[in-house]
Amino acid sequence: MRQHIFQSGAITIISKLATTDIYTRYLISYPSDGLTITGIMQIPVNGHPPFPVIIMNHGYFDREGYVSGDGTYRAAEYLNKYGYLTLASDYRSWGRSEIGPSFFYTGLVTDVINLINAVPTIPQADPKRLGMWGHSMGGGVTAKALVVDPRIQAAVFYSTVSADDADLITRWGMGCIGDIHFGEIQADCNSSDIVPLDLPSDLIDAYRAASSDPELLRQISPYYHLDLVTAPVEISYGTNDGQVLGSAPPEWSQKLYQAFKEAGKNAQLFAYEGQYHSFNGDAWLAFMDRTTQFFDQYVKNSTR
Repeated sequence: MRQHIFQSGAITIISKLATTDIYTRYLISYPSDGLTITGIMQIPVNGHPPFPVIIMNHGYFDREGYVSGDGTYRAAEYLNKYGYLTLASDYRSWGRSEIGPSFFYTGLVTDVINLINAVPTIPQADPKRLGMWGHSMGGGVTAKALVVDPRIQAAVFYSTVSADDADLITRWGMGCIGDIHFGEIQADCNSSDIVPLDLPSDLIDAYRAASSDPELLRQISPYYHLDLVTAPVEISYGTNDGQVLGSAPPEWSQKLYQAFKEAGKNAQLFAYEGQYHSFNGDAWLAFMDRTTQFFDQYVKNSTR
């Protein structure tokens, strides 16, 4: 992915969805390596553009019930209030996006990087001030984006999945091969990956082999390449997370933090006592206040 030539283009506004006293929300689309990807853009109504930008990476949702912006609305509104333009990709196969392959999240990361490439086409956005926020699966996407793209100036991990792909396969299995909607009702595969049956059979076989090859998994896991990361990171988790299969054990956040520190990187870790995979109440407000201060320091007021 670090050698890949990403194919992007302009943001297109499909429709205006809402206007509040904090933001205007739009349904958008943009090109990503030959696919049309949809998502949500929220522009602050107060302040003076160009605004700093936060890319919001949502966690896993069943595709049948997913609506553009799910998993990011609440945090996006909070950031809009403090002068950030937010962009949330649906990723390929979610929302109205076209379906394309994604092995070990790589397709989702491609869509996020192509969204970054499209930021300069937004008149109200400042592409030189850019951060990233990822929840759960979106944390895994964020980790891979960080080792590929040095334009990300700061990143927040919220209840993140592991940055070590072997952990994900141990917990959820390899990706579901074939119909993604059928895969979502199976318990023995992880439909975060998208492996259509019309791919060449040797490619599918290679994916199967890689999923059980420890050395290949090390090569494609950001956990083992954090020396490439240039952005400071903030990692937050709930101490009660991980109790159901679809959530993320706290040990994954702790493991990622330790790896960042061993790599000599600027990393902070925060535990929220009694919180689960999604925070509520005072803990949520404390988390978002801390997130906003972090982005203020490393994105909004950046001189990089």
